[in-house]
Amino acid sequence: MAKKKYTLDNKEIVTLGGFDQHIRIRGTDPDNPVLLFLHGGPGICDRHWVLKYQSDLADVCTMVCWDQRGSAKSYSKARSNEELTIDIMVSDAAELIEYLCTKLNKEKIYIIGHSWGSVLGVLVSQRCPERIAAYVGMGQVVDLDENEQLSYKFVWDEAQRRGDKKAIRDLTQIGEPVEGSYGSLKNLITQRNYMTKYGGGAYNKKENIWTSLIIPVLASPEYTLFDLIKYANGAFYVLEQLWNEMAATVRFNETVKKLDVPVYITQGEHDENTPSSIAHKWFDTLEAPYKEWISFGKSGHSPIKEEPELWGKIIREKLFT
Repeated sequence: MAKKKYTLDNKEIVTLGGFDQHIRIRGTDPDNPVLLFLHGGPGICDRHWVLKYQSDLADVCTMVCWDQRGSAKSYSKARSNEELTIDIMVSDAAELIEYLCTKLNKEKIYIIGHSWGSVLGVLVSQRCPERIAAYVGMGQVVDLDENEQLSYKFVWDEAQRRGDKKAIRDLTQIGEPVEGSYGSLKNLITQRNYMTKYGGGAYNKKENIWTSLIIPVLASPEYTLFDLIKYANGAFYVLEQLWNEMAATVRFNETVKKLDVPVYITQGEHDENTPSSIAHKWFDTLEAPYKEWISFGKSGHSPIKEEPELWGKIIREKLFT
């Protein structure tokens, strides 16, 4: 099979809010619409699997992956003591959208937000709807307090069902989350490790940080071994900076009742990281010019890579035909 030829295949550094940040642009036709991916975490970049699982989308759109401020290639040890806020991240996103519209000669672009990126996507859709052709959410976060209550309960119930004594001890020690917070980053990671182990991240798949994160990064041409060190440092830095603010303030059922852009939610039915029931309640009452809920029956948190062919096909049909 002949290797696909990309008219655009660039790695760039752009300055957003006074901070140098890395983006990856890939496409086959500069006239195609632009699709910006907003990664999750916060601090967990995804360009390595977006480009792996969805490379065919470059035929119908110009794909842009962004390592957000403080994350992976955009991590700077010299600036790792700086305060981060959600508003700073939203401002960076709005500035990047404006940059892409100018650089790629577009009036509007499409955005996809995954997990934390769905928080960013909703908020930047509020801030600059005139530049956004449509918002696509996945692993949609709506209310972090309720989110963590349900995610913790899933892990606790599974530990009890499986008779996993170590998990029960660990979960008892960290305790239930209070207003979306586990008290420390270490406790949050403990809960997430068990959640992925029990298949709440990827449906019917037992994972851990090594198999779900480190190996895919190492295996990707997008990141070097040095980048992996930055990736790890950046993930801890950004999580520590943003998690408590997210836990205290992300209540879209109260604060985001209307978006002035078309909204598509592509949600895994078995997501126990960001449980779909919470997002669906918000979606049902959300006002938007157009909205559509699209379920993926064989996915957990990431239909984009759990059911990649179906997810890519739907994105093509909904956004680019």
